Amino acid sequence: MDLSLANNYVVEEEQSIIETVQFIVIRFGEEQYGIDIRYIDNIVRMQHITRVPKMPAYLKGVINLRGEVIPVISMRLKMGLAADEITKASRIIVVKLEQEGNVGFIVDEVKEVVQLTADEIEKITYNAKDEKANLINAVGKHNGELISLFDLSAVSLEGN
Repeated sequence: MDLSLANNYVVEEEQSIIETVQFIVIRFGEEQYGIDIRYIDNIVRMQHITRVPKMPAYLKGVINLRGEVIPVISMRLKMGLAADEITKASRIIVVKLEQEGNVGFIVDEVKEVVQLTADEIEKITYNAKDEKANLINAVGKHNGELISLFDLSAVSLEGN
């Protein structure tokens, strides 16, 4: 057996062992955020959201998706950003949360799917009182750009 071929085989095998995580990259204004693709149930175009009285401002209401009533959150308001501006690119991303079940997030745009390896993801520390920071647990580096990664376990329908 040719030794150069054997070395290539070992290198390829080592690279396939490196764990990668796929993230859907979304946009709020000029900022990019990532959601672990394993939590995503569906991505749908904006549709009529039925308002629910006496709910926090960030809880926009509910949608009916194939017979399932799903609460919809404005992630912009939840993070203390400016209110949503609904455009043709706006989407509702339906994610599966452990505590809440399926929840929809209004996002400005869904950009792409990226794969990040462990060394492209950097955990961040934050002030426990900062609600926006609580929702972000890491930053991913992809093609020279930074992507704030959501900690979906911190997303809740209560409080703000």
